[in-house]
Amino acid sequence: MSTIESLLQGIRIDAPVRQVLVGAVYTAVVLDSTPPSCGLAATLFQHSVERGAPPVPDAGRLCARSGRELAQMLRSPSWLEASIGMAALNALLEVDDSVCVDRNGGGLIQEMGAGRRVAIIGHFPFVPQVRAMAAECWVLEQRPAPGDLPAERAPDVLPQADVVGVTGTTLINGTFDELIKLCRSDAYVVLLGASAPLTPLLFEHGVSAICGTRVVDVPAALAAVGEGATFRQIPGKRLLTMTRERPR
Repeated sequence: MSTIESLLQGIRIDAPVRQVLVGAVYTAVVLDSTPPSCGLAATLFQHSVERGAPPVPDAGRLCARSGRELAQMLRSPSWLEASIGMAALNALLEVDDSVCVDRNGGGLIQEMGAGRRVAIIGHFPFVPQVRAMAAECWVLEQRPAPGDLPAERAPDVLPQADVVGVTGTTLINGTFDELIKLCRSDAYVVLLGASAPLTPLLFEHGVSAICGTRVVDVPAALAAVGEGATFRQIPGKRLLTMTRERPR
């Protein structure tokens, strides 16, 4: 079973959709639950309206769906629809705080990668710190910055890595499963970013730790997302880490 299908089949609750907000950088879905639940995901856009159908054919009518129905958009070949589906899935997750610690992904990768070979899929702000302490650090990017490698080099790089950081957007663009297969069975794999779903189901798919986000102040987060905020600019969120082992 693909990771996406596993995540969708793992949904246990449902609620009406209160709001869908597609910002320039992040997408938010708010459910009409008690209290309202908000999920985030990166906004991925790969479409030209002039060349075909709109990227979200039902735009303007999405609030008529339930959260579970919206989450099914994760299967869509349209990255923008899949972004909405990922945000809906994150809104539906019942995160158990007792199995999480307040920690960001960058800190975990630095700790686990000290003196080891590290591969990071996606250019995160903490890359310079990892490069300073790792024995070797490769960064794979679809749009490489200076010092990065093109994403196509993944088959060469990932089998060499002791620690692998994987952006949660790979679940949106459909590359997660093929990338995880390239990682060694003994590699420590961290899935991270606002899109990363905080669910232990991912441990069955080769992930060692999940560093995700829980929105605790919905109005504040929505205001920032709607104004094109980057991740660091979004207030009202907790950075949580869930690992295979119970946190100490």
